[in-house]
Amino acid sequence: MDYLPLFLNIKNKPCLIVGGGVIAERKVSILMRAQASITIIAPDVTSEIKRKLGDQVTWQEKKFTVDDLENNLSNYQIVIAATDDRKVNAEVAQLCRDKNILVNTADDSKNCDFILPSIIDRSPVQIAVSTGGASPVLARMLRTKLENCTPASYGHLAKLIEDNRVAVKEKFSTIDKRRKFWEKVLQGPIAELVFANQSSAAQKLLDDSIQQADDSDLPQGEVYLVGAGPGDPDLLTFRALRLMQQADVVVYDRLVSQEIMDLVRKDAEHIYAGKERSQHTLQQESINELLVRLAKEGKRVLRLKGGDPFIFGRGGEEIDSLVDENIPFQVVPGITAAAGCAAYAGIPLTHRKYSQAAIFATGHLKDGTVDLNWEMLAHSNQTLVFYMGLHGLQIICDSLIKHGLNASTPAALIMQGTTANQRNIIGSLENLPKLVEKHDVKPPTLAIIGDVVKLHSKLNWFNPEEDVTAGAVKAFGAGNV
Repeated sequence: MDYLPLFLNIKNKPCLIVGGGVIAERKVSILMRAQASITIIAPDVTSEIKRKLGDQVTWQEKKFTVDDLENNLSNYQIVIAATDDRKVNAEVAQLCRDKNILVNTADDSKNCDFILPSIIDRSPVQIAVSTGGASPVLARMLRTKLENCTPASYGHLAKLIEDNRVAVKEKFSTIDKRRKFWEKVLQGPIAELVFANQSSAAQKLLDDSIQQADDSDLPQGEVYLVGAGPGDPDLLTFRALRLMQQADVVVYDRLVSQEIMDLVRKDAEHIYAGKERSQHTLQQESINELLVRLAKEGKRVLRLKGGDPFIFGRGGEEIDSLVDENIPFQVVPGITAAAGCAAYAGIPLTHRKYSQAAIFATGHLKDGTVDLNWEMLAHSNQTLVFYMGLHGLQIICDSLIKHGLNASTPAALIMQGTTANQRNIIGSLENLPKLVEKHDVKPPTLAIIGDVVKLHSKLNWFNPEEDVTAGAVKAFGAGNV
C-alpha cells in the first residue's frame, strides 16, 4: 500500500493553494466542499475562481515567493502546489516537508504527501478512489462504476443510523450485539423504507425494533466452511466473498494467501490454524473444538481453507463435529488445487486423445506413509494428481514405475499455482524427484502425472516464460529462482 487512506477534517481550517489556473480551480472546488478556509497565491486566477472569492476563499494577487511560506507556513493545515511550473511546485513541496506540513503537488506524485482522490459523495457516506497518482483517468472510471451502484439514499440511511447510535448503544451491552442489530437493519425492511424515501416510517420501525430488542438474547452462532481456492483471489466465488465480509472471526490455514486474507472483514478476529509437515499450530481435534466453542459464543465463524474444503481439506471431519453439537453451518466449495493449478499451467486434466479419467490422490496419509493402490494408479490414459506429495515423491514415482507405468511418462510439478510466483517444472516419472532437489521446490506444490502434461508446452498461457523443462531452466523472472 503506497498511501494510507485517510478522511481529513479541514472544516474552517486554513489551507493554501499556490497557483490560479485550471488545475488550481479544481482543487478549490474540492476544498470548498470540505468547508476549508482557502488562501490562493497567484498573479492571476481563472474567472471561475474569481466567482468563488468571498469569506471562504481569499486571493493574494502576487507571484509566489519563499517568504509566503516561511512567514505563514505554520498556519496552514495542508498546502497544494498547483502552478504550471514544476520547479515552483517542487520548491513549495520541499518547504512544506521541512516544516512537516502535508503537501500535494499537481501532476507530480513523487512530491506528494497525499493524493486527492476521485470522490463519490453521499454524505455522510463518502467513497474515495485513488491510483496513487498513477492514472487519474482510471480512478475516474472506477468512480463512475461505483457511482452507478451507490444510490443517494445510502447517505440518508447512514444519517438514520447516526441519529440512533446512542439509543442502540444504550440498549445493547456488547459491540457484537450492536453490530448484529445494525446488520439486520441494513439488510431488512427499515433500509428498504429509506430507499423508498419513507424516512418517517423507517424511523418509527427502527424505534419499535430498538424497544422490542432483548439484550439478554445470545446471537445465533454459525460456521462458514469456505474454500479459498488455490491462491488467486479472483478465483473466489461471490458467496465466499460475501461470507468473508460478514464473519466475526476467521480460522484460516497456511495455504490461504495474504491477498485473500485482505478481503476478510477488517475488524474480524484472526486465528491461524496452519499446518506444515510435522508442525501443526493446532491439532485437527483442537480446530474442531475451537469451531464449536466460537459458534456457541454466538459468533459467525469463517473456516477459511485453501482449495476446496472437501478435497483433502478435512472439511468432512470439521462439520462432523458441528453436526454432533447441533451447530448451524454452510459449506462453500472452492476451486481445488488440481483444477486451478492444472488450468494455469496449460495442462488439461482430461483430453480425448490422452486421458479419459483424472484421479486425485494424497501423497501423505494420516500415519505418514505413502501406501496407495498402485495397480489402480499405474495405468495409461489417465491423469494422476498428487496433493502433498513432495516428501514422498521418490516413493510415488518408483512405485508407479514398478507397477507398470513407463518411466518416460510425462510429469509436472506446479509450485504456488495460480499466483504471480507460479513455477512449472516439467519432466518425467524418472527424473521428477531429482528436479525437486535441483530447483529447490517447496510446498505448496502439486504433482501431475500423465500424457496430458505433453500439452503444457503448447497450451501454457500463464507465465509461459517461467518454466523448467526436462531439468533445464528456460527462463525465470527475478526473484523466482
